[in-house]
Amino acid sequence: MYLTARDPIVLNFNPFMSFNPDPKSEYNDQLTRATNLTVSAVRFLKTLRADLLEPEVFHLNPAKSDTDTFKRLIRFVPSSVSWYGAYLVNAYPLDMSQYFRLFNSTRLPKPSRDELFTDDKARHLLVLRKGHFYVFDVLDQDGNIVSASEIQAHLKYVLSDNSLAPEFPLSYLTSENRDIWAELRQKLVSGGNEEALRKVDSAVFCLCLDDFPIKDLVHLSHNMLHGDGTNRWFDKSFNLIIAKDGTAAVHFEHAWGDGVAVLRFFNEVFKDSTQAPAVTPRSQPANTDSSVAVQKLNFKLNDALKTGISAAKEKFDATMKTLTIDYIQFQRGGKEFLKKQKLSPDSVAQLGFQMAFLQQYGQTVATYESCSTAAFKHGRTETIRPASIFTKRCSEAFVREPSKHSAGELQQMMAKCSTYHNQLTKEAAMGETGFGEHALRPCCPQHWGQGFDRHLFALRYLGAAKGIDLPELYLDPAYRQINHNILSTSTLSSPAVNIGGFAPVVPDGFGIAYAVHDNWIGCNVSAYQGRNAHEFLQCVEKALESMFDALEGKAIKS
Repeated sequence: MYLTARDPIVLNFNPFMSFNPDPKSEYNDQLTRATNLTVSAVRFLKTLRADLLEPEVFHLNPAKSDTDTFKRLIRFVPSSVSWYGAYLVNAYPLDMSQYFRLFNSTRLPKPSRDELFTDDKARHLLVLRKGHFYVFDVLDQDGNIVSASEIQAHLKYVLSDNSLAPEFPLSYLTSENRDIWAELRQKLVSGGNEEALRKVDSAVFCLCLDDFPIKDLVHLSHNMLHGDGTNRWFDKSFNLIIAKDGTAAVHFEHAWGDGVAVLRFFNEVFKDSTQAPAVTPRSQPANTDSSVAVQKLNFKLNDALKTGISAAKEKFDATMKTLTIDYIQFQRGGKEFLKKQKLSPDSVAQLGFQMAFLQQYGQTVATYESCSTAAFKHGRTETIRPASIFTKRCSEAFVREPSKHSAGELQQMMAKCSTYHNQLTKEAAMGETGFGEHALRPCCPQHWGQGFDRHLFALRYLGAAKGIDLPELYLDPAYRQINHNILSTSTLSSPAVNIGGFAPVVPDGFGIAYAVHDNWIGCNVSAYQGRNAHEFLQCVEKALESMFDALEGKAIKS
C-alpha cells in the first residue's frame, strides 16, 4: 500500500512524536542533547544487533510473566518452543520483524513502486543543518561506538559552519510526488551524485539540527511534521530533529514499519539519554580534527535538477500554507477518573470526537482508529471503527437534547459506548488503539485479528493484481464512504512523549492525535482549509466537559 502510493510522503504518510524535555534543564542545550540522543540511539542499534534487546511481550497476567524469575527461566528454553512456554503463563511475544529497518534504511523513489533500501554495514551518521549534508562515522571499524566526546566534537564542528543555506536545497525533492522524484533522482545519479546519494541512503539515521528555538506546541507540531522542507530527508526511516533550544522529535517514514518499533526505540532512547547521558553540559569535546572526520556532501545540479527543486519548493510551500494545527489540554480528569467510572478511557475520547463533529457539522462520518496486529507474524495494523449506532445515539442525546435525559441515562449510554468500543477493539486485534500501538488490552487470543478492513483491502489488491473484476461490494457507495475517513485518529501515551501528530488522510478530514493521561487528556488536531481545527477542538472540549458533568451527576449545559 505505502510503496505504490504516488502522493508525497510528507503530510500524507509520515507522522512525528516529540520527546519531553530532559528533566535536567541544563542538558537541553542543543549540542549536549544532540550528542546524548545520538549516542543513545546508537546504543540501541548495538543492543538490537547483538540480539540483546528484550523482546516485546504482551502480558495478560503480568504478575506471573513480567517477572525476573520467569525471564530467567525462559532464557533456558530453546527458541523453537519458547513461545509455548510463554503461552502457558499468558504472555504473548509480539512480532519484531520491522526493527531491522529502523537503521541504515531509506525509501527509494522508483517509477510506479518505491523500494526499501537497507545497508547495515554502513557506519556513518547523516547530519542536516541549514540544508547542508554532513556525514561522519559513529561506529568504528570493529563496530564499536565512537567516543561520545568525538561525536560531540563533530557535531560542534557542524554547528559552527557559517555557510549560507544552499540556493537549491536538495531535500525538497523528498517532498515531491514519488514518480517525479524517481525521475529526478535518476538525473541526480546520472549527473555524478551516486556516491553522495549512497551516503545519504545508507546512513545509520538522519540527525536534523535546526537553527531556531520552538515557540509553542503549534510551532513544534508544524516544525516536526514538515518544517520548511530544507532540513529533512523525508525518505529516511527516521529523522531525529533537534531545535536550537534542545526540543527534540522523531519524524518517521511509514512504509517500513509502524509505531510499535518507533515507540520502543523512542522510549529506550529517552530513558538512556536522560538516565545515563554520554556527556554533561560541562563535558569537553575531544581534541580531534573534525574537518577531516566530517565530510560535507556536495551535489552536482544541472538546470533540470534546479528547475525540479524550485518546482518542489513551490508545491511544498503552497501545501504547507493550507495546513492548520491546534491542540487542547483538558485538565479536568483522565484515565484514573474514567476507570473509576468503569469506562474505557479510549472510548470516552472517541465519543468526544463523535460528539464534537456532530456539534460542528451536524452529522456522523467515517472514523478510523488504528490498532496493532503485532501479535501475529509480520503483523502491522488493523482498523477500529469507533463510529457506531451507540456513539450516534449518545452523541445526539448530549448535543441535541441534553435536557431530555437525566445524568443517569447519559451515564448508561456512555457505558454502552464503552462496552461496544472494547468489543470492537478486541475483534480488530489484540491491542488497544494507537499511533504507537502501545498499550495492549486483555482479551482472549481466539478473539484477536477479527478486523475486516485489512482483509478486504488484501482481497481487492489480489483481485486487481490478477485482473479480476471487482465484486459489487467494492463498488458500493457505502464501501467508498467508509474508506473516506474524515476523522483519522491515533493515540499515544508514554512518559517520554510530549506530543505527536500527523496530517489528515483526506482533504476534508481531521488528523487527530490524542492521549488520555492519568489526570488529563491531550488532543493535537490538524486540518486543511476545508475544516476548522480550532473550532473542532472547542467542540471536543465542550463534549468532554458535558461527559464529565454527566459522570458527576450534574445537568448538561446546552
